[in-house]
This record gives sequence, structure tokens and C-alpha cells, in this order.
Amino acid sequence: MGSALDSIVTFPAVTIYTYSNCSTCRDAVKWLRAQGVAFVEKPIREMPPSVAELKRMLEFQNGSLRQLFNSSGQDYRALGLADKLPAMTEAESLALLAGNGRLVKRPFVLGETFGLVGFHQAEWARAFGEPPTSNIGRRMTND
Repeated sequence: MGSALDSIVTFPAVTIYTYSNCSTCRDAVKWLRAQGVAFVEKPIREMPPSVAELKRMLEFQNGSLRQLFNSSGQDYRALGLADKLPAMTEAESLALLAGNGRLVKRPFVLGETFGLVGFHQAEWARAFGEPPTSNIGRRMTND
């Protein structure tokens, strides 16, 4: 007979927020699968990161709120955030991001000990403890 521990379900320690029409997000998911990384994928537009997740990411991004924003997105430009963001408080910025996944830079990945925005293969390889592959230096940007 198995122990009680045999029935414990473990969940991946990595969560990735993606947008299905984003080729960079698809490349990131493909890379995670190729590395054998277990992860939970969430649709960023329908289920944006929570304020708590955004705060964690902000710590991993050395407090740079601008790093969390999809500054090339239509919503960012339509809201005039390039001009407004410097005057916004952290709480206002995080609430805005948590309420509109189109404003969040993607892919958005949280692990236990790291947080990544955008897909830069060499940076991801370091974060996941994998040796970089032949695509080092190849920068992928959001759509």
C-alpha cells in the first residue's frame, strides 16, 4: 500500500502568461517544452497577472515598472502611457496592468526564484539553469 505522499499532486513551479497570436510567446513555450520544463500557461489577455504576481515580477526586474509594460502595444500608445507612466504611483501602475493584460509585456514568466519578461533565449537559459544553445544572441521581440 502506498503512503499518503504518493497521492500528493505536484504543480509546476513556473507560470507563463502568453498571447496566442504572439509569435514570441509561441517561441518561448516551444523553448520551455524543448528544455523539458513543466509549466502552467495562462492567457494574458483573459487572465492578466495579479497585483501580487506583478509585485513579485517587479522585484525580479529591480523595481523597473517600465519593464512590465508592453510599450509597443496599441493600448499602451492609445492611453498615452509613455507620458503618464512617470507620474503614476506603483500601486496605480500595477492596478492598471492587473486590469488589462494587453498592457503587460509578454511572455511574462514567474518561477520560484526568477521572473522574466520578453523572450531572450540566453537570459532564459541562465534562469532555468540550462546551457545556452546555438541561438545565443538572437533577440526575439514582442509582436
